[in-house]
Amino acid sequence: MTTSTPAPASRRIFAQATFETRAILRNGEQLLVTIILPAIVLVGLVATDVVSMDTGGLSRVDYVTPGVLALAVMATAFTSQAIATAFDRRNGVLRLLATTPLGRGGLVAGKVLGVLAVEVVQVLVLATTALFLGWSPDPSGLLAALVAVLLGTAAFTALALLIAGTMRAEGVLAVANLVLILLALGGGVIIPADHLPGILGPIVMALPSGALAEAMSAALVDGTFALGSLAILALWAAALSVLTARTFRWQ
Repeated sequence: MTTSTPAPASRRIFAQATFETRAILRNGEQLLVTIILPAIVLVGLVATDVVSMDTGGLSRVDYVTPGVLALAVMATAFTSQAIATAFDRRNGVLRLLATTPLGRGGLVAGKVLGVLAVEVVQVLVLATTALFLGWSPDPSGLLAALVAVLLGTAAFTALALLIAGTMRAEGVLAVANLVLILLALGGGVIIPADHLPGILGPIVMALPSGALAEAMSAALVDGTFALGSLAILALWAAALSVLTARTFRWQ
């Protein structure tokens, strides 16, 4: 009688990450939210003056592209992941996967890697579109932008799992889309936090959306690390991860 042994952890996680990536890219609704919608926002803000803005001497494409990239990260790491996880949880998929050799830690790692893989596709599509529209980012800020994307992904994935692990799937569907719209319009993404009136600016800067957009702008426009914004993202990621670990229900 032969006994089978599970594949190495790295292979199991890679297989789950591949599945997560394909699930997002093959889902028409999620593809709309994660790639098509940010691309439409980018072209719309650059090619039209429907939204008036003070660009501080920058071209419109240089001004709005960092925020649109931040929006793309939020769409994948938060909205898409929250909805997918919530329905997997409702259908019992999470409970079953957690009992396999993949384990809970492997499942979460696979989801995070899947998000990062989709974000690579997003960046390629949006960056190509922006370059076609005349975007000229500061090359010295690419490392800072990468750090911002990683911290933003960690923070918004943790928030997605927090919501998906504590609410009914139908509620998550509504909340995730509503939160994305609110953060895009008033969370410092489309309209930078320093352009908001009164006390709203500092409040928005303390949100993960405002911190991510500010860090991306500093990286791609000025070629610098926005250490304060990156610290805010790191704090959000840590706090939300701890809260999610304590409250997440697998079924």
